Amino acid sequence: MSEIAVVRDGSGPEVLFVHGGAGPRTTWGPVAPLAGRWAPAYVHRRGYPPSPPPPQGRQDFAVDALDLAPLLVGRPHVVAHSYGALGALIAAAAAPGGVRSLTLIEPPLNYLVPDDPEVARLERLGDTVLTHGMDTDPAALREFLRLTGAPVGDGPLPEGVAAGVRRAHGGRPTGEARPQLDAIRAAGIPVLVASGGHSAALERICDALAAVLGGERGVYPGAGHFVAAAPGFTERLETFLRTNDT
Repeated sequence: MSEIAVVRDGSGPEVLFVHGGAGPRTTWGPVAPLAGRWAPAYVHRRGYPPSPPPPQGRQDFAVDALDLAPLLVGRPHVVAHSYGALGALIAAAAAPGGVRSLTLIEPPLNYLVPDDPEVARLERLGDTVLTHGMDTDPAALREFLRLTGAPVGDGPLPEGVAAGVRRAHGGRPTGEARPQLDAIRAAGIPVLVASGGHSAALERICDALAAVLGGERGVYPGAGHFVAAAPGFTERLETFLRTNDT
């Protein structure tokens, strides 16, 4: 496969940023000030220009993991959001020596909280949107989009939001992801699990993930699913990076 695009900025220790369903600019714009002291490297997952489209037009966390693997050669810090965290976890587990630290923001690892009705509903909503795209029941689609931080009101969906739904349509369901979390913990990779305090289901998933990985846990309300934009997040991230920049 052709390589994905990575846009680099700043100087200093490399921090590899992996976005989820929204693009890099939307997801990581608020952390831009880090470029004064770090070297951010913004991954553009397949389907997000200037990267090429994904195989068969289907978003797939396993493909993301293959794309990320060569980017771990320099042992960067890795910061990953939402769907993008699935590929980041798989890549980190396959080459734990290539990851200096791992920051995970609201990854959809629903299986970590079995038999929880709110988590199960979150998974059903996500799978429905991936399966049916813009043909999803309008009420369910708007519920999911609001949960994921999309700017939707009561009128027609903004074109940018609709384009994101079409891009996600047909993507590999998150429930199929089973990253080898034990390998990450055994390698002693420092982990920060962050959430936005806007969804009980996501809070429980993040609590469970932090427990499994033996990681630090932080809640940063004020920006919904786009936790990187929440007050205090960038400062906390930089403290975590600095503490673990060894």
